[in-house]
Amino acid sequence: MQQLMQIKSNNELISGIFEMVFAGDLAKEVKEPGTFLAIKVGHGFSPYLRRPISICKVNGNEITIIYRVQGSGTKILSEKKSGEMIDVLGPLGHGFNVDAAKGKKALLIGGGIGTPPLYELSRRLQNTAESVTHILGFADASQIFYKEEYESLGKTIITTENGSAGIKGYVTDALKEVGEYDVIYSCGPTPMLKALCAAMPDKELYISIEERMACAIGACYGCVCHTQDGGYKRVCKDGPVFRAGEVML
Repeated sequence: MQQLMQIKSNNELISGIFEMVFAGDLAKEVKEPGTFLAIKVGHGFSPYLRRPISICKVNGNEITIIYRVQGSGTKILSEKKSGEMIDVLGPLGHGFNVDAAKGKKALLIGGGIGTPPLYELSRRLQNTAESVTHILGFADASQIFYKEEYESLGKTIITTENGSAGIKGYVTDALKEVGEYDVIYSCGPTPMLKALCAAMPDKELYISIEERMACAIGACYGCVCHTQDGGYKRVCKDGPVFRAGEVML
């Protein structure tokens, strides 16, 4: 579905990380947490490509996204004001399997800007999972965002690479702090996902892959990942969420 949605707010959470809320009927089409939107940030052909951004939260007819300013497109997005209209295409891709955690202990692991899509997942697991625990990894204390929001949903463990907050190290260093768990959902940079796959080879693990996209609808094959059998999967169309081992990282 493509729709012009009205921006309700666009605020900087920490340096370079923004939270935008916009409203429209498209929000009612979001069925799975972990899916994403393709957002047109400019006018005409500048910038030409839409920006793929994951959905952080859905509340009625409102969608919240969290994004990092790291190029011309997201810079334009950060300058949008309340009341402006924004061209949104979505929801796109396949999200997290919520039913996999029904009656089970769920562990959600996010790294940096990969943490936002796990928030809507956690909200939807509140009434179905036995328990929900979060591990959120950041470079340092200044990069932490949405800590209180996650804490309101369940036990939340923070890690920082330099030890300036929480546990010093990476998300894998916090695994011993969570006890028993049945199903794991994760989103973050590829090295983190590789480490998790290696650390829990026998667990039911779902991973959301970060990949550069062009069309975001599966037509251009610009975000292809190889599979173990020599085939391929498109992150935008077949993912971005896969079962661990389904694609090669």
